[in-house]
Amino acid sequence: MNELEIQEAVRERYAAKAAQLTTKSGCGCGDCDCGKASASSTTPDVATAEACCAPSYSAADLASIGLDVTASLGCGNPTLLIDLHPGETVLDLGSGAGIDVLLSARRVAPGGHAYGVDMTDEMVGLAQDNQARSGVLNATFLKGTIEQVPLPDASVDVVISNCVINLAADKSAVLREAHRVLRPGGRFAVADMVALRELPAETKARLDAWAGCIAGTITIDEYADALRGAGFGHVDVEVTDAIAAEGAVASAYIRATKPPA
Repeated sequence: MNELEIQEAVRERYAAKAAQLTTKSGCGCGDCDCGKASASSTTPDVATAEACCAPSYSAADLASIGLDVTASLGCGNPTLLIDLHPGETVLDLGSGAGIDVLLSARRVAPGGHAYGVDMTDEMVGLAQDNQARSGVLNATFLKGTIEQVPLPDASVDVVISNCVINLAADKSAVLREAHRVLRPGGRFAVADMVALRELPAETKARLDAWAGCIAGTITIDEYADALRGAGFGHVDVEVTDAIAAEGAVASAYIRATKPPA
């Protein structure tokens, strides 16, 4: 498989998820994409994925934007990882239905702005609909890939993401883009999936396992090395739960900073 095949498999899966969210079918985490796998399967098992789908957003936060936890397809809550301040600019890589963008926009008001980038027309449209319902004005959803973010250099203070970077075939390109758009001293804070041990070759070759947050995972050391290679410092990876592929894949919170000028 090549990078374009992986990207198309991911695009198709999350276009379908957008349709499910529009009709409120499925659960949070996109039918628990990042949930636990059964012993006989490397694909997440919805029936055993309650740890993934447990809400990590407060009822008050969700009420403030008029959404519920089913609007998240992620494996955590990146808005918990970092303090946001009025006047700051935030970028969400792979913003999906927009829950993290809208929550961030609330926190950086007044004077701040939150951007979301997603490669699927369906998700961008759903996020814009959710924004209209929320009444949040200081947010913008952009069509684009996380390997080529449609924002200028040094234009944001914080980069967040929720269970998306693992879906990219070229993670180093994503992290270089995150570094590029951050201002000096900017912060990187994401929830993502990581590999705790090497996955079988047959699993890593499956497009459905890529789109399901499994096959594209890299180890903690590889993640940290890629961040440092992109120019980041103060790298920290905190594993939160081993939840998939018989304990080989875990959710994690990952933080780093762009050095000051």
